[in-house]
Amino acid sequence: MSAARQSGLPRWVDLGLLPALNLAAALIVSGLVIALIGENPFEALLILVNGAVGYPEAIGYTLHYATNFIFTGLAVAVAFHAGLFNIGGEGQAYVAGLGVALVCLALPGWPWWAVLPIAMIAAIVCGAAWAFIPGYLQAARGSHVVVTTIMFNFLATAFMTWMLVDVIRAAGQQAPQSAAFPPSTHLPTVQEMGAILGISLPQMPLNLGFFLAILTAVLVYLYIWHTRWGYELRTVGTNETAAVYAGMPVPRLIVIAMVISGALAGLAAINEVMGVQHRLVMNWTGGVGYVGIAVALMGRNHPIGIALSALLFGALYQGGSDLAFEIPAITREMIIVIQGLVILFCGALENLFRAPLEAFFRPKSG
Repeated sequence: MSAARQSGLPRWVDLGLLPALNLAAALIVSGLVIALIGENPFEALLILVNGAVGYPEAIGYTLHYATNFIFTGLAVAVAFHAGLFNIGGEGQAYVAGLGVALVCLALPGWPWWAVLPIAMIAAIVCGAAWAFIPGYLQAARGSHVVVTTIMFNFLATAFMTWMLVDVIRAAGQQAPQSAAFPPSTHLPTVQEMGAILGISLPQMPLNLGFFLAILTAVLVYLYIWHTRWGYELRTVGTNETAAVYAGMPVPRLIVIAMVISGALAGLAAINEVMGVQHRLVMNWTGGVGYVGIAVALMGRNHPIGIALSALLFGALYQGGSDLAFEIPAITREMIIVIQGLVILFCGALENLFRAPLEAFFRPKSG
């Protein structure tokens, strides 16, 4: 964001045109890849779009995937506003799933509305705790948070493997997963919520977690831009020296930013573990923490941009599944390549078109 402010680009260019150009470049390169294997890229694009938003079930799946990305995108954004690059959303969400699972398994017979707040607290605490140590090491020891959070992703994988194989694996089964949660603890789907209102909807995984994600985005917006704590956070991220000169407790703010970031990533477990899987399974995150980085970058670290960016990546996930089914030559691995290209152009190469645009929009002298 600071880079955007320094560039002097019109706001609509920075927030709208630049991401659109990045996305167009990614789609063009993806089309070339598809053409190289002898398939029609335009037909593939139509299938992808139809598979993402062409019928009610597809929209439900797209919004479900987007829910996870909203949580992890917000997690990256909060840390980024404090000048931190939290790469550890994947591990923080993974460990948070353990907290959600333990709550759901420990409260059989409880209705979902009573379990939900406790499960959310467990997800927040577990995600925040997993992010606290990298935050503390950055604030107290100067250990770069990028390195530590990457390492903590590996630690989370090892820890969860041990938990699922040796500690909470259901008795009598070989699969490394917990026992199924009691049905009463399942998060209601939109189909069930629609039935209460007399609205008939097709079966889909979209659940209450989507509305929680939207509410979380609103709360993050209010926190970052309408509270003194958010102002301090942004000050540290913009100019740490100025923050120190102003008397702000920079080390404490760094730790707070990482804790909030980890808590937000942890909430993805509510949507996936409590809302869809209904048990804790191995690798349930499926890369949502890493996609959240691209979502935050493409959304310019603003909750509205993150929500829109999350919808795009949700559409890519859902549409990509239909594409792999309709055109067997485009394998699941190729879909991952296409998604990777979008992440590459919208994340690592997000400034690819910035210099030409700055030259184009720079006021002409004389």
